Amino acid sequence: MPTTVTPGAGQLPRLEISTPSGAAEIYLHGAHVTRWQPAHADSPVLWMSEHSFWEEGKPIRGGVPICFPWFGPNGSQPSAPAHGFARLADWTLVGGVERDDRGAVATFALEGERMSEAWPFRFRATYEVVVGTTLSMSLEVENRGEKELTFEEALHTYFTVSDIADVAISGLERTQYLDKAGGLAQRMQDDSPIRFAGETDRVYLETTAACAIDDPGLRRRIAVSKDNSRSTVVWNPWVAKARAMPDFGDGEWRGMVCVETANVGAAAVQLAPGERHRMTVSLAVEPR
Repeated sequence: MPTTVTPGAGQLPRLEISTPSGAAEIYLHGAHVTRWQPAHADSPVLWMSEHSFWEEGKPIRGGVPICFPWFGPNGSQPSAPAHGFARLADWTLVGGVERDDRGAVATFALEGERMSEAWPFRFRATYEVVVGTTLSMSLEVENRGEKELTFEEALHTYFTVSDIADVAISGLERTQYLDKAGGLAQRMQDDSPIRFAGETDRVYLETTAACAIDDPGLRRRIAVSKDNSRSTVVWNPWVAKARAMPDFGDGEWRGMVCVETANVGAAAVQLAPGERHRMTVSLAVEPR
């Protein structure tokens, strides 16, 4: 497989994948996909902040952070890192192979016991990234302990858009959501695609639907399909929240949107000893 592990930003090790159908960059810190561009795409698909920290112990801002084993703040330990420890940990590259479709697949692993006092379980997580004309990312979690465990998960995907005010997200019409930017009220998406006119932080509930980001400015449509996911999170920080984040440029909110494949809240996953759960998201770029 045409892959090379080299020092990247902040001297963090990264895996570069180059195939005839697409290219990608994945940091071992967090098993974090920071770039994917299929050969037919004119513009970057994944968004990265120019102000991101590239340091051990800090999350990378942009790309596809892995949120696991909880989402957002930890309810039992407020001092625990937001979105869990997976995006802060160094994952192990365990395999890489070429595919017959001119693509490539890389596999990463994270395992341990009591990696956090807030989540004292023994587990193994395997992350498979398939790079080509499409991008597929699968997170599989195995319970290697002797008691049942519960976890939340999200592939917190940041997408590049021309202007957040001009894009629309379809696929979640008539779906209930938790409005985290509006006092945690539960609301219903109407019959129209999602459009943006302010801070947006929504957890769409009990949905397995595929979504699409329609971007007239970049003349493309990004299709987001998923498997074994019951939640979809849509996020844009808008003006005030962007200014409050030290690793997010004041005006960068205009050029990004997050559509996150997830199992959070009431959709949290429960695994008996020996059981596994695999969640997958697939991305495709289509002309508009």
